[in-house]
Amino acid sequence: MADPAYVALALVPGIGRARLEGLLAAFGNAETVLAASQRDLMAVPGIGRAPATAIRGADAAAGERVLERTAAVGGTALAPTDARFPSLLKLIPDAPVLLFALGNVELLERPAVAIVGSRSHTRYGAEACRHFAGGLGRVGLVVVSGMARGIDAQAHVAALDAGGGTVGVLGNGFGVVYPAANRALYDRVAAHGCLLTEHSPGERPNAGSFPRRNRLISGLARVTLVVEARAKSGALITADCALAQGREVQAVPGPITSPVSQGCNRLIQLGAKPALGLRDVLEEYGMAPTEVDAVSLPTDLSAEETLVLSRLTPDPEPVDDLGRRLSLGAAEVLAVLTSLEIRGLVSQEPGKIFRRAGGGW
Repeated sequence: MADPAYVALALVPGIGRARLEGLLAAFGNAETVLAASQRDLMAVPGIGRAPATAIRGADAAAGERVLERTAAVGGTALAPTDARFPSLLKLIPDAPVLLFALGNVELLERPAVAIVGSRSHTRYGAEACRHFAGGLGRVGLVVVSGMARGIDAQAHVAALDAGGGTVGVLGNGFGVVYPAANRALYDRVAAHGCLLTEHSPGERPNAGSFPRRNRLISGLARVTLVVEARAKSGALITADCALAQGREVQAVPGPITSPVSQGCNRLIQLGAKPALGLRDVLEEYGMAPTEVDAVSLPTDLSAEETLVLSRLTPDPEPVDDLGRRLSLGAAEVLAVLTSLEIRGLVSQEPGKIFRRAGGGW
């Protein structure tokens, strides 16, 4: 757990990494900084009257209260000196000076891929997201996203469903679920993944918290994958953050007529690598294509699910026709297909027509 004086100092508005490092270099430790006079604080380069006044208004007791609230929800506070602080985030511009984590903190140091995209996605976008997030999770890569509706939520769920790890980066503090509809996802990621934020417990989101959160999403990963994004999208802010951090950006191409593919197609036009399948992402991590093939399907499929999936193709097929090919009743086949659809392995079109998801990926 972080030092209360350091927490109080790190949470002073406007105290970023450069100022904090300057203060600690000048005074030795956070407790001495909090006890310093206004005049001595202003003698530190970069510390003007307003920052000095804000620092004088903070004390270690405030930090202690924040740590108590963090512990009460089962979380922990991480300073950059903590061995559990994610090393990749120390390297980014405007690096965080304090993080709050809830869940499996070990996930923060594992190789990760950031997956972001539109809140109002299409069926194609959801299918592509589940394909990538599930496949990456099965080979042991952590999926990082922003806990928003749409593609973010799909990415977290697919990674967990595949038995993989996921990190959800929040734009608010623990105890606040935003959007409220993601309560079940919030609880699931806290229990089986890791939630991460710069905001102290109970702090609500504001207009600027989500763009700043995006730099952490890309900062935790070597590759940022954009799955569906409009021409003006928060996902593109994350892509810009990744580029500024010297990280790889990939985008899933989509129909030129789809508004939610305009951002992705534009990224590709500007030089982002097209993500046409798991191999395109995994080769950035030195993983061979054979590793993808070996884990392309879940290992816990039932015999009936395995049989139906093995006979289904990327071409649409009515459930009755599939039942006749398998010598099974339509109701029995439909029940299996519904289970496979929930897991993102098949997709359904109007008229009870099904096809295998992820066609040529």
